[in-house]
This record gives sequence, C-alpha cells and structure tokens, in this order.
Amino acid sequence: MARSNLHSALLAGLLITLSSFALLFSFGGSGSTTWLWSWKGPLLGTGTTYAPQNKGTQYLLGVGKADITGPVVEINFMGYANTSQVGSGLRQRLYSRAFIIGHTDDPTQRFIYLNLDTQAGDTAVRYGVLDVLSKLGAEYSVYGQHNVAVVGTHSHSGPGAWLNYLLPQITSKGFYKPSYQAIVDGTVASIKLAHANLAPGHLSVGVIQLEDANINRSPYAYLQNPAEERALYTSNVDKNLTLLRFTHSTDSGERNIGMLNWFAVHGTSMLGNNSMVTGDNKGVAAWMFEQSMNDPTFVAGFSQANVGDTSPNTLGAYCEYGPQAGESCDFETSLCKTSGGKNASQPCHGRGPYFGLHDGGAASNYEIGRRQFDAAKRLFDTPSAFTPITGNVVKSLHHFVELSNYRFPLPNGTMVKTCPAALGYSFAAGTTDGPGAFDFKQGQPNDPHANPLWSVVGGALHSPNETQIACHGVKPILLDVGETNTPYPWSPNIVDIQLFRVGQLFIIVSPGEATTMSGRRWRNAVHQHAASNFTDITDAGVDPVVVLGGPANSYTHYITTPEEYSVQRYEGASTLYGPHTLNAYLNLTLTALPHLSTNTSHLPPLAPGPSPPWLIEKALTFINPVIVDNAGFLRSFGDQVTAPSTAYTPGANISASFVAANPRNNFHLGGTFAAVEKFDSDTSTWVQIRDDSDWSLVFQWKRTSTVLGTSEATISWETEWETGAWRPESGDGLLKAQEKERDLTEEKTASLQGRYRIKYYGDAKSLGGTITPFEGTSAEFTIS
Repeated sequence: MARSNLHSALLAGLLITLSSFALLFSFGGSGSTTWLWSWKGPLLGTGTTYAPQNKGTQYLLGVGKADITGPVVEINFMGYANTSQVGSGLRQRLYSRAFIIGHTDDPTQRFIYLNLDTQAGDTAVRYGVLDVLSKLGAEYSVYGQHNVAVVGTHSHSGPGAWLNYLLPQITSKGFYKPSYQAIVDGTVASIKLAHANLAPGHLSVGVIQLEDANINRSPYAYLQNPAEERALYTSNVDKNLTLLRFTHSTDSGERNIGMLNWFAVHGTSMLGNNSMVTGDNKGVAAWMFEQSMNDPTFVAGFSQANVGDTSPNTLGAYCEYGPQAGESCDFETSLCKTSGGKNASQPCHGRGPYFGLHDGGAASNYEIGRRQFDAAKRLFDTPSAFTPITGNVVKSLHHFVELSNYRFPLPNGTMVKTCPAALGYSFAAGTTDGPGAFDFKQGQPNDPHANPLWSVVGGALHSPNETQIACHGVKPILLDVGETNTPYPWSPNIVDIQLFRVGQLFIIVSPGEATTMSGRRWRNAVHQHAASNFTDITDAGVDPVVVLGGPANSYTHYITTPEEYSVQRYEGASTLYGPHTLNAYLNLTLTALPHLSTNTSHLPPLAPGPSPPWLIEKALTFINPVIVDNAGFLRSFGDQVTAPSTAYTPGANISASFVAANPRNNFHLGGTFAAVEKFDSDTSTWVQIRDDSDWSLVFQWKRTSTVLGTSEATISWETEWETGAWRPESGDGLLKAQEKERDLTEEKTASLQGRYRIKYYGDAKSLGGTITPFEGTSAEFTIS
C-alpha cells in the first residue's frame, strides 16, 4: 500500500523505538539415501504390516509433509523477540505435517490437523492457507474454517516476520511477505499430499510416560493451585506422551503411514544466541522418527500440548554470573543478585542436559529431541499398548469469539467477563528460558517495582482506562495491546474456538499456551462432559481420550489458571484477557461441545462469529531487500574459498567454504542449499547422502561486503552427531554412559568410510533483478 514519505518516516521511527524496547519481550523431505540416527529396537516400518486383534472403526486417512523453510539469513527469529537474534544459516529444515481424518461414507465429515515447525499457528497464515484451498476446485471444497487447524510446535529458532498482528512484527522490523508465503505454500503442499493419499484405514491411541524431557519453569505459580487439585497428579508438568497411530488397510494387514503425538515441552532448547534455523527439540524428534521408519512417505508429527509453564531445560534454572553464580535462582521471582547488589532477571538461565557448551543449545536440543523420539518409538513398536479408535463419527467445529468483553457465568453462578488484551510488566521480564532486559521482574502483582519511565512508554502507545485496569485485576498493565490499533492492531481480541472429534478421541485446539494445570482442567472438562452426555460413548462403554494441541490458529500468548494469574509471573502477565481467560475458554468449549455429538439435529447452527482482520496488505516492513550479489574480483559464484582436508576419521568436523549469494534469493523449498555426495565405485557416480534437512549438515552464510554485495557460505559436515562423539564429558553423565553403547558402534563408524565431496547450491541476483542458479563443488576427501 502506498503511504506518504512523512507517514512512513514517522512509522519507521516508531518501530525503531519499539524495537529497542522490544528487547525485553519473549514470546514465550530429505534427499538422503541413508539416515543418521540408529534405532536399535525392533522396527515396525511403513513397509511392514501388522494385524491388531481389534482394528476399531475404519476411517479415511491421509498424511503429508512439505517444506516451509523461509529466509534463513538476515531475518529476526520468532520466539525470544531478541532483535540481535538474526538468522545466519540453516541446521535443519522446517516442515508442515498434515494429518487428515475423514468419515468413509460422508466426505464432508473430515478435518485437517496441521503440525508446523513454527512458533505458533497464526491468523494470517491460516487465512492464506484457506484462501489457496478455496481456489483448488470442488475436490478441496470440503476444507474450510470449521475443519482446518494450524498448530505450531512452538520452536523459537525459525525465521519470523510472518505473523498477522503488529506486536510480534516489531523485533523483526515488520512483515516480510516471502517468509509468510513460504509457510503458506509449504502448508498447502502438505495438505495436497495428504489429500492425495487418502485411503481407508484405522486409528489407535497409546500413552507412555516420559519423565526426563520437561520440567516446570514457574513452580511457584503452579503451587498457587489448590492443594487438593495438585494432589491428583504426581508431577507439576504432564509426563504423558499420547500417540495416535495412522494405518492404511491392505490385503496383508494394516500398513503404518504416520503418527501424531502430543507432549508438553517448550521449543526453547536452542538458546537466544542461536542464529541457525532449526525445528528445535520437536524438529529433531520428528526427523529421528521419520528416518527410523526407512520410508520417505511416513509422516511423524510431534505436536505441542499444554506447554505454557514447561521447559526443556531439565537441570533447572541457575544464576550464571554475579555473586550468586552457580546457585539456584530465586524460587518466587527467578531473580539473582548482580555485582552491584541489585536483583535482576538477566543472570537467571535454565540449563539443558548439556548446558555450557557455547553451542547455542544444539547438544541439549538434540538430547531433548532424542528423548521424545525414544519414548514415541518404544510406544509405537509395542502394538499391544494401543487402544483402537472406535465410533462411526468424525466431527469438527470452529467459531470466532470476541474476548475483549465476553460475559459468562462461573460454575457457581457468579457473572464475570474477559478484558481487551493487555500484557503486564512481568511479561517484559521474560522467563528462565529467555530472560528479559532492564529492570523488569517476574512475580510482581499489583506493583510492578520497575522504573516509572516504563509506564510513560506504555502509556504513549495507549494508556489503559480505569475499566481496563480494574478488569485485569492484579496485573499492572505495561502494554495495552488490545486497545492499540495504530497503525493496525497489535494483538488479537477475536480468538478461535475449535474442537475435533473422531470416535472417542477429542482434540482441543488451543490458540494460546495453556499452562500445565490449565490444560488439565480443560481436558478434564471435555472428558467429563463427553463421558456423561454423549450416548454413543456411554453405550459403547469406551473412555473418552482428550488431547490439547497448541498454540494454534491465532497466537493469543498464555492461558493460566486464575490462581497462577494471581502471582503474575511471566505466564500470568502474558494471559491476555484477564484473570478469567481460562474459565472463558472452558465455558466456550463446553457450550460448543454438543455440536460434536452424533445427534445434532436439535441444535441451532453454530454461529461463525466476528472475523478477525487479515492484515498482510496493511503490514509495514522495514526489512531491506536483496539488492545485488557480486562474486568479487576474479571470482565466480560457487568457487571454492576454503577446501576440506584430504582425509578425516569418523567424528570429525569437515567443512568447505564457497563464493556465495544471498540465500533469500531462493529458499530451495523441497530442495537444499548444501549436500554431501559419496562416490559409488560400483557405478562410478556421485550419490547424495546428506542434505540440509539432516542435523549433521550445517549451512552458514555471511556477508563479506555489504557495499559490494559479496558473501561466503560455509558448509560443515559434523560427523560427531553420527558417531556419538558429540556427547560431551560434562552434562548428564549417567545418560552419556547409557548412550555410548548405542551411539559408538563399529557399524556406524564403518558406514562413514568412503570418498566424499561437498556441494553448494546457490542463486545470485543481478542488479537488474534476474536470479541465476549456480553450484559449487569442494575438493574430494576421504573418511577412513
């Protein structure tokens, strides 16, 4: 949209100012022919069929996976909201994984659960996906608002600048259409693949305990919940991993085509100083599982659950510097003493299994991903642990609700209301996974105990009135985002209410990050209602299975219990719609839930509700485009700058660098920037064995001259990830001892022996705008 120069200059100044302020904020297929992770247990691969004694009801099932990796360089990451965390390369590609479940007799009764390697689902992305689907013809007309869920894995290590509302755009310098389009295009591609392979099959569900992959990062807030409620659970985070198996029915038995699981752990294993794009711990887990199945068509989704107060930093939070270095952070506020004698949030950091390696969290991330994979694979390879999904019903519902002023009764009859979205001071304090800046602190109800200047800054955007202040109760409002609409809305007030059902399985699609206890209350409410009121379930004598997936569709930050809200740690301060946010979701869910019963003829249609704005045409951007690429004097694109050595041993880090061009010119969706080729002496040909979807192959890019437009790319094959040599002496020593036998095997070491070369695939932009592909090839080397 055209804007006057004055208007653009003013908005640029506003965004630059806010970007400085936003340092505080934290939003909380491969071409390889071999695979890296060696699973030593029994295999139930896609090519293998099995015959369960009770198959359950037959459904129409399809799965698909496609690349959504956007700009891997020069774009701020979405998650930590750290302006200095800008992409410099790629360690692992990002994907959309689509799971379609439909009724075999009624093609209109189906739904799509999309599991994206992104920080969250988003209004703009969902609108974009639905818009494309609506243009694909009658075959895709069965998909729409009511039955498409866009769920993020909550990774904090992917490119940003694709979200609908202004607040998350600030640190990324606005909206970047190519970043958004990569997600939309890849997501649609995954849906088309899943739709194309729809076939009759069966579903079954199993549960396994995973004890060592998550902890609670706000245990003080969790303790505010009633003691009798806490006594119902053995942990302050959910340890259950719930897995849904997808099979197609064949003449020889049930053929595994995919699996989707739900487990709550934050995508914050990769740290705020990491600049390499990855899918975080769930991306690693999904990659390991898919590789272990030995079939490129198998799709493994590791979905997020009630993630709000969870952390993958399983060793706990410690003061990393200052007079309290090495001590636990303050239990209530997560503060540490500084050398000046003040209490501050910055020294307090959560520690993953292999903290302190200065690797951006890569080793800890790999380990937390491996733990999720290991649990899921052990469960998957135990067919007797699964219960078939039964019931000739596939249902979905969706409607929008205005949460800026939703009035409803609590179970005791008290009338309450929600509020326009607002963020409290403790939001700016960050979490132990990613502390904020300046003098903000967690756990400061009523009085923020911060510099009064911040009140002036927040008020300059929009000063909350007395009604808004009273509505949010103990939350001292820092940013009145729900009432700030200049130059366009900062945060959503209209939210998605969405539920899916197949047989006895119910899926809550949560737009926000529900905390552990919020998720438990939400799931329990659905379970109790379904068990008591759905006659097909009671007549069949089956127990409802309820899972929660999110953050989805439109990111609404956090959902705490009223008790957790009362102490205003980060999660409570980030609960947008006030102290009754969770109860509003429960009320809206239970009100809509009867529409998932088998008999809905007596119910009035569910009103669609007010549509949220689709803001991509209004969105501002101050992201510089790629102007031109130059190879440099007496150089050509793809020339080798630094060659690998001639010989290596397994476990070595092998690298080569090349004359490069900006990766933003072509994202290589479905392709690769980097590859390792192995010489096949039998055919005298080079065969690609690794690409940049593989964890061990790292693509890094840097400018060598902004003025001249020159750059270099370094491609590193870190074979330590393939031999087990990555695991350090420090960290979880017991785990190291347990895993050595699995990782350090003669078989894996021997499999690396051979003759290799590294390939680089780039695209150069001329001053006239023409983009030309090129390749680079390294000198050969051997591993022996």
